[in-house]
Amino acid sequence: MGNSPGTPKTQPHTERSARNGTYEAPNGRQKARGGEYAFCVIGGGIVGVATAHRILRRHPGASLVLIDKADALATHQTGHNSGVIHSGIYYPPDSLKARLCRNGAAWTKEFAAAHGIPFEVCGKLLVATDAVEYRRMLALHERSVANGVDVELIDSAELIRREPHMTGVGALFVPATGIIDFTRVTTALAEEVRAAGGEIVLNAEITALTETADAVTVAGPAGSWTARTLVVCAGLQADRMAALAGLRTDFRIVPFRGEYYQLPPSRSGLVRTLIYPIPDPKLPFLGVHLSPMIDGTLTVGPNAVLGLAREGYRKGSFDARDARAMLGFPGFHRVARTHVRTGLRELRNSLFKRGYLAECRRYCPDLTVADLQPREAGIRAQAVLRDGTLVHDFLIERTPRSIHVLNAPSPAATSAMPIAEYIVDQL
Repeated sequence: MGNSPGTPKTQPHTERSARNGTYEAPNGRQKARGGEYAFCVIGGGIVGVATAHRILRRHPGASLVLIDKADALATHQTGHNSGVIHSGIYYPPDSLKARLCRNGAAWTKEFAAAHGIPFEVCGKLLVATDAVEYRRMLALHERSVANGVDVELIDSAELIRREPHMTGVGALFVPATGIIDFTRVTTALAEEVRAAGGEIVLNAEITALTETADAVTVAGPAGSWTARTLVVCAGLQADRMAALAGLRTDFRIVPFRGEYYQLPPSRSGLVRTLIYPIPDPKLPFLGVHLSPMIDGTLTVGPNAVLGLAREGYRKGSFDARDARAMLGFPGFHRVARTHVRTGLRELRNSLFKRGYLAECRRYCPDLTVADLQPREAGIRAQAVLRDGTLVHDFLIERTPRSIHVLNAPSPAATSAMPIAEYIVDQL
């Protein structure tokens, strides 16, 4: 799943808040006439901001507005992820997801280095703890080689030598995997969007979307904006934005809470690398992992518990509208029937800390209940089709004047700029 907490950064005053009714472009550059723009982007996560950034690089001087309903950028999936720069090890060879991830990892490191954003290439160990996982590990090794990812197959003795607190029958080491704060990456991208003349409007929920032969108008309580081309990167609200545009409604966003714990400072040096389990290929989640964060903390998680509120990060959060949308969708019931055992296990682990601990102790037996300290959850926007299929890949659709990113699962943060390039190519 890859969702973990992050602290959203306060945005600079040059970003325009819809509450103050001011939409003049920074430095007075390329102010759109009559409130009309060449481009509009909905969504202030890393994919939306990267798309705005790439549009202005391709079309210097074009008028562009980026709109988000939150009061800061990167407040949802971008600001609540594990901060992992993924390598592309998990995905089918030559797939779009594999290519975008590899290219995105290289871009992320280069961008961070150029902008003084801290990152660390600490590597990742995927640990097999039994015979079933060992067979999956060998298959994953073959896939990694086919994907051109540098990976090392190591035995249990070498695993313990490298990570003395770990245990397993073998592991894969991926040296190129890194850690970073993707909120800082988003903030740096946004600064370049503003410098290129783009506007960023916050506190502006969109409740209507009207497309004509010549333009698209988006509107809400804070105002309306018209553009010749619209890109929607709405994450947890992607299906609702699609419905406003008259696009396909045979999918729903189902929120999965990724609950995390943080280890005490005295245990922050427990591991040197990221420690992941071998994933179940039938599920889109990567399992409970140990993640050193770029700020020096060490987290454990996430699980994957069904959420009853798309933007409710506190345990027990409930939103009636979100719950109705999910429970009334046939695809959700098919998913529930197919994965009932997995769902019950995740719910048990959410309710009982010792169950959660047992997942971690399979590869890190030194952990104790006292080590699991509270940390804010993340929420993954998972697209589910009407037939109950969990969408594993990126899902993008378009109308004559708009493009909608309907599903952008992990590694979307790593792949943000290549995804943006792909979107702009479609424009």
